[in-house]
This record gives sequence, structure tokens and C-alpha cells, in this order.
Amino acid sequence: MTPDARPLPRASVALEVPFHDVDMMEVAWHGHYVRYLEIARCRLLDAIDYNYPQMKSSGFAWPIIDLRLRYAAPARFGQHLNVEARLSEWEHRLKIDYTIRCAETAKRLTRAWSVQVAVGLGDGEMRLASPPVLSERILAWQEAQS
Repeated sequence: MTPDARPLPRASVALEVPFHDVDMMEVAWHGHYVRYLEIARCRLLDAIDYNYPQMKSSGFAWPIIDLRLRYAAPARFGQHLNVEARLSEWEHRLKIDYTIRCAETAKRLTRAWSVQVAVGLGDGEMRLASPPVLSERILAWQEAQS
């Protein structure tokens, strides 16, 4: 299998919508969805052994420069969710696609994506290509899957 045909990392987390995330109609406030995405993103980054502590150790910050969400249906108090994060681009930026589904019915509630770029911690400069450490981590993950 060529590297281009290898699967890209993905990870899922199961969450329950807590009371403190909902409004008086028992619907999750739209801003809390970003936290749900972050939990799934960290699980994905853990899978490739390049979460935020490893990013910092490698000399890079990875700020989010773009985040998009599309709400199809509300998440409600006590509802069990499955939040999936899938790596979709990594050569020039780190793009992660997300889907939030009702765990019981598999109905899609939200689609989203985020874009992060590498910024050197020493010089504060944005990199136009992802640093080799990211490629190494992804290739190691792909080899471990085959």
C-alpha cells in the first residue's frame, strides 16, 4: 500500500451532555460544541503521539486559525453523543473534520472542521509547511496500523 492510500488517523469519544451545558430548554448551548470537538481532537492527537505537550516539546505551537460548525439538530441534556475527529490534511496545515452524532440513533447532529498551523515557538513565525515531526508521527501511526 502506498503512503497516499494509507488511512489517516481518526478517533472517537463518547460524551454525555451535562446539565451545566444546557439552556432552560435543555438544549446544549452552541458554544459548548467547541469543547466537545476539543476533547475529540485531543484523543486524535494522542493517537498519533503529538498532542499539545509534544507539540510544545518539538518547538511548535499549533493555534487554530479557522473553525467551522454546522448544526443539523440540537444536543440535549443527558443525551449521549459520539464525537468523531478525523485527520483530513496535514502537509501544510492540520485540518481535522468532526461529526457529532447521537450515540443511540447515530443521527448526525453537527459537522465541523478546524484548521491549525505550525508556529515556531522561538521566532513566532507561521510555517508554510508542517514540520517534519508531524509527518513522522503520522507515518509511524500508519505503519502501526498495517
